[in-house]
Amino acid sequence: IFVVLLLLSTVIDYACGLVIAERWGRRWSEPIEPLTRGGSRTTGQRRAVTLSIISNLSILGFFKYFNFGAENYPTLIGMLGLGGLDFETALRVTLPLGISFYTFQSMSYSIDVYRGDAKALRNPIDFACYVSMFPQLVAGPIIRYAEVADQLENRTLTAQKFARGVAFLCLGMAKKVLLANPCGKIADMAFDAGSLEMVDSWVGAVAYSFQIYFDFSGYSDMAIGLGLMLGFVFPKNFDSPYISQSITEFWRRWHISLSTWLRDYLYLPLGGNRKGPRRTYVNLAIVMLLGGLWHGAAWNFVVWGGIHGAWLAFERAQGKDAFYRRMPKAAKIALTYLIVLIGWVFFRSANVNDAFQYLGFMVGLGDVSAAAGLVGGVIYQPYYLGSLALAAGITWAAPQTWDWTRRLTPARAVACIALLWLSMLMLNVQAFNPFIYFIF
Repeated sequence: IFVVLLLLSTVIDYACGLVIAERWGRRWSEPIEPLTRGGSRTTGQRRAVTLSIISNLSILGFFKYFNFGAENYPTLIGMLGLGGLDFETALRVTLPLGISFYTFQSMSYSIDVYRGDAKALRNPIDFACYVSMFPQLVAGPIIRYAEVADQLENRTLTAQKFARGVAFLCLGMAKKVLLANPCGKIADMAFDAGSLEMVDSWVGAVAYSFQIYFDFSGYSDMAIGLGLMLGFVFPKNFDSPYISQSITEFWRRWHISLSTWLRDYLYLPLGGNRKGPRRTYVNLAIVMLLGGLWHGAAWNFVVWGGIHGAWLAFERAQGKDAFYRRMPKAAKIALTYLIVLIGWVFFRSANVNDAFQYLGFMVGLGDVSAAAGLVGGVIYQPYYLGSLALAAGITWAAPQTWDWTRRLTPARAVACIALLWLSMLMLNVQAFNPFIYFIF
């Protein structure tokens, strides 16, 4: 049934694109050219792009945030003293797979056409292909229309592209199965324990930072690889984020497709840094809070976004690299990673209270039960410790998949196939194989 929802979003934005391009009802043979950048727009064009934005955000908002709103509504009206407006609803909404990604992609099409950054597509099949593009539909990265507009109509499929795509797929599968899954098992045991020794809590938090990185970068690699195998060149989505020397740099390296989307379609339209320092800080806070809420309909995601937004504003207020200027490079990387790690605790926890409880264990203030030592007995096994060590080595010392696959020697090709074979073998014996980006 959710395919119908995908088709609805596709039809609306396809029609809005033709209206914006002023080609609705025109002859099929008439060429479509991009609008002039910065030029004036008619009332009809403005209404069409507004319809596209409102419809996409409404679809996303209802399916993603209805349950969140229904759970928090009684608390809100109670705080406002409006108990007479209380009501109960049994309705709960299932989150359609991939909705956070394809609504953003579809909306970027009408906005790009409106801005003059791309021309509208007349062929509905080409546009439907863009919105429902299989390689990255369910887990990203977010592919903006302007990035693949020309490729939808004209692209080449070469042996070199296909081979590099296979390499991307093999390495992405290895990241997910051989690194993210065992690190995720450690993280789950730590975060679900309820009581932890201080060292164990740090190991669990670090394991989760590796899980989410290798899980999502692995999915991104597989999506990029599948795209190359079909002739599409998708942009890089991760660029060694844990070597960042500031939170500002971190967001240039982490989930690049989302951070640039939020920058170009939210931060800059809000005014960016063009309306004075205070407005800049407010814009950063708004963007990161909404970015946190985009990841999940829960307050802990809002807090996660708030942490990053506050630190981005702090770095901006201090001036470029002023806060970090006297630190050695290693200290900058360590401090940035620590801030990111604290944020991940909120991101991973079931709710805000659990996050603060976990942070308490990390600083030695938690109420540690006698059974807490059992967690260490499980996670400090050679397999899990080896997975953590390997993940750390690849995170901070290995080249990026994007760079490593540029030149495929016979030895590298054999390594890729061996990793794919090992990954498939592990999939047959692993009972733990979560799809953590389903909630997004």
